[in-house]
Parts: sequence; C-alpha cells; structure tokens
Amino acid sequence: MLTMLVPALALLAAGCEAPVKPPQANKTEEKVEARFPAADRPVATIVSSRWSTEEARDRLNEAETVMDRAGIKPGMTVADIGAGEGYYTIRLASRVGEDGRVLAEDIVPEVHQALGRRVARERLDNVSVRLGLPEDPRLPENSFDRILMVHMYHEIAEPYEFLWRMRPSLRAGGEVIVVDADRATENHGTPPALLECEFAAVGYKLVRREEMRRAGGYIAAFRAEGDRPAPETIRACRIDRPSDPAVPQPRATGDMPG
Repeated sequence: MLTMLVPALALLAAGCEAPVKPPQANKTEEKVEARFPAADRPVATIVSSRWSTEEARDRLNEAETVMDRAGIKPGMTVADIGAGEGYYTIRLASRVGEDGRVLAEDIVPEVHQALGRRVARERLDNVSVRLGLPEDPRLPENSFDRILMVHMYHEIAEPYEFLWRMRPSLRAGGEVIVVDADRATENHGTPPALLECEFAAVGYKLVRREEMRRAGGYIAAFRAEGDRPAPETIRACRIDRPSDPAVPQPRATGDMPG
C-alpha cells in the first residue's frame, strides 16, 4: 500500500507547480554562521495576499504603470517577490513574452500552491513558482534583470538577511524595484528614508525614486554597488521620529556603535 501511495503523492505535489524548466541551483543558500541585525522598527503582519481586486487595480492601470517605470521589457528575467495571488506575475509574463522568464516567490505555502495552480491553469510556460523563506527568497544567482517587491517590503521580518541573500541573484545592471506607501511600517508602509537606509546597509544604491499614487505611494529602484558586506558588519537603521509635528519627514540613521 505504501509503495502505491508514494508515486501518488509525488504526482499531487507536481501538480502545484507550473510546467516550466526548473531554476538553476541557488548558490546563495550557503549556511551563514554570522548573525544579522534585527529590524529596529515594527514589522507588519501578513494579513492577506489580496489588498484590492485585480479589476480595480487594472482600472487604475497600476501594473502597466509600475512595469513601465521599472523599465521591464520583452526578453527580461524578472522575480516577483511576495507574489500572492499573482496579480503582477500574470502581467509580467505577458510583458516579458516567450523569450523572457518570471519567477514568482511567496513564503506562505497555501498561497504558493494556489499560485502554482493558477500558472498551470493559464498555461504560462515562461513562469515558475518558488516557495521562499522569511529570511531568504531563495533566488538563483546572477539571474534577474529586475526584482519586484510590491507592497510587501514592510512585511519582511529579517530585512537585512533577506536583502543580503537576495543580492547575488541580480545580473549586472539589474535593479530591485520597491513599491510601497510612505507611512509607518506597522501601518503597512515604509518611510522612504528608512527604505534607503536599510538597502544601503547591505550595499544597494538608490538610483531613483518617484511618487506613484495610483500604485499606493512611491516607487524606488536600487542597484547593488561594491562588495556584499559581511553580515557581522551590517548595522541596523532606525527612525528618529521628531517631536516637532511641523517636520514631516523622519530621518533614518545607522545604529552604529558609539
């Protein structure tokens, strides 16, 4: 009985994945003994994989606007981090075309499985689906022209380790694109100064940032610069909240020793 059950379970698991080529081995998954700093600010809870209907978001032309400003073109390889139900995944697949590739990642097993079924149902042969970890997106090395993180950065529990492990997956000239709201992380947003500080702590440089109200706040693009820092040298950022209400923008400062 057991010998009959094992193949059946294997087939069931295979049905949750899109029928695409498996990604190459991820060399960034090596065990790192050094400790990464904890986030020195609240981390938002993952409340839902959907914050609005796809139809409502399309009426605002959200995905097309984000992809345009992110410079996503046919033939590119793109990672959709925190893909949820696949709003961006589906539209990215159409934008990059048959010569491009999309990897959709999520850390919630049920969401990952549901997205895999959707990708298979819609026969998106240029999309693969991957289950990530809270501290590691588990992306293949030197693979992506763009990495999208839309309305999810504030939910990353270990931002420094996550960004550190994600960094080698960028190709030369590749960019990480963050879309978020300019509000406190506990309110499901990320102040731009804090975002820039946390990325800079892991060796990313802000190359542009602009308002994007239709997508819920702003869009920012980062590139890896210089060597990836050793984990033990990374210092957490914090928000200094001014007591003067006339000062609208908090400052993000590195929590350096001394």
